[in-house]
Amino acid sequence: MAHQYATKPPNISTMPPGVPFIIGNEAAERFSFYGMRSILIVFMTTYMVTKLGTPDRMGDAEARGYFSMFVSAVYFLPILGAILAECFLGKYNTIFWLSLVYCAGHFALALNDTRVGLMIGLGLIALGSGGIKPCVSANVGDQFGESNKHLLSKVFGWFYFSINAGSFLSTILCPVLLNSPNWGPRYAFGLPGVAMVIATIFFWAGRKKFVHIPPAGTLFLRQFFVDGLGILGLPLVVPFLLIIGRGLALPKPGGLGTVPLNKEALREYYHDYGIGVLGRLLIIYIFVAVFWSLWDQSSGGAWTLQCKKMDLNFFGIQLLPEQVQTANPIMILLFIPLVNYVIYPMMARFFAVTPLRKIGIGLGLTACSYLVIAYIQHLIDAGGRPTVWWQFLAYVILTLGEAMVSITGLEFSYTQAPNKMKSAVMALWLFTVSLGNQFTAQLNFFIANPDGTSKMSDFSYYLFFAGLMFAATVVFSIVACFYRGGTYLQSQEVPLEELAVEPVLAGGAPT
Repeated sequence: MAHQYATKPPNISTMPPGVPFIIGNEAAERFSFYGMRSILIVFMTTYMVTKLGTPDRMGDAEARGYFSMFVSAVYFLPILGAILAECFLGKYNTIFWLSLVYCAGHFALALNDTRVGLMIGLGLIALGSGGIKPCVSANVGDQFGESNKHLLSKVFGWFYFSINAGSFLSTILCPVLLNSPNWGPRYAFGLPGVAMVIATIFFWAGRKKFVHIPPAGTLFLRQFFVDGLGILGLPLVVPFLLIIGRGLALPKPGGLGTVPLNKEALREYYHDYGIGVLGRLLIIYIFVAVFWSLWDQSSGGAWTLQCKKMDLNFFGIQLLPEQVQTANPIMILLFIPLVNYVIYPMMARFFAVTPLRKIGIGLGLTACSYLVIAYIQHLIDAGGRPTVWWQFLAYVILTLGEAMVSITGLEFSYTQAPNKMKSAVMALWLFTVSLGNQFTAQLNFFIANPDGTSKMSDFSYYLFFAGLMFAATVVFSIVACFYRGGTYLQSQEVPLEELAVEPVLAGGAPT
């Protein structure tokens, strides 16, 4: 007889029984992802071979392009995972089956160190990692009810700790395996694969402990394509339809029926859907996408390639190029309380510290970090071998910028989104990461020459991104002056029918 899974949280005041399995799964999964990501670009430029075993190394620009394309896909595919989870499979089945796809991707990289293995492996990992991304943290919230919701913050603290612990350890260990003559790429990619298998086993072992929220079926699809895509697309075409169309209709909120298309209906449509709010957020998100274009190059991308030409002596320890990026997760844990309890109060003595001002300052700091990287490249081009402390300085500046842009932007997005649109806006926030990396990928493919060289020197490349970010900062500062928004928070008076069907958390933060 099939096991009947719980479909609602138990009425307990203690920790849900499935939480340890979720925390263990998340630590192992993040170990697998960041371990693979940390060594990816060095593998492409140093260790990749043809099917005959001869070297087939990518040039720096081509490798940066494929790296950014992969990251872009990881943050684009969550929408597929959300549709699978909410319409067809439920969160548990979506996470479990896509985790198996995830495992297959890791072992494709480990067993085939050619371009074919690279493309198959990265494709499967992007599908697996991106697909489970919207489900994992939401699955944490599904385990809690009114009786134990006071423990949510404690659980998410452990959840966040597991993410950082897993990623830190793998970023230290996988580069050691990659650069060891006794191990090499197969073991370096194999270890994240084993970690993902362990993550999947952890998750499967907790199946009888989890709350399994049933999928909503076609209702979610209707809401997504009408209330979601309709929100994004119809504002662009409705004014045109007003001019050329007669007898046309607009969908009502929720997709239940239509109303005749006229100017009054259009005005109500913009008001009901919060289109004006969404339009203002989309403008802000353009600048956030530029931020992610620069930030993700510091996490296993272009900055790691630069480290190959630097003196990596750190208090007598010889770091590997792929290990330097661990500076960011360490610093962000230190800088979050620093900016909240020291920097922001100091700034408040001189001017009002609004979310948009925090973001603007963060964008400017991000640009400054690339000036440091460009200076390092100037020293390298002059024949020097600059110390890794220069790049640590760049990480200090970049991570301060990240604390002001990423965290503030996520909170700003939630409070600015009308209540009906909060999930859609959170999805758009994730999409800014994909969009920024897609820009980086296309730029690198454009400047890459067939012989592996680049149309743009590395110094010019970093200077270009510094200039782009400074320009974006200036334009953002002007746009922010004209931004007029409101704050939308959920009512604490929840209707009875929503209490019966809604999980505590509706979505997950990017990890």
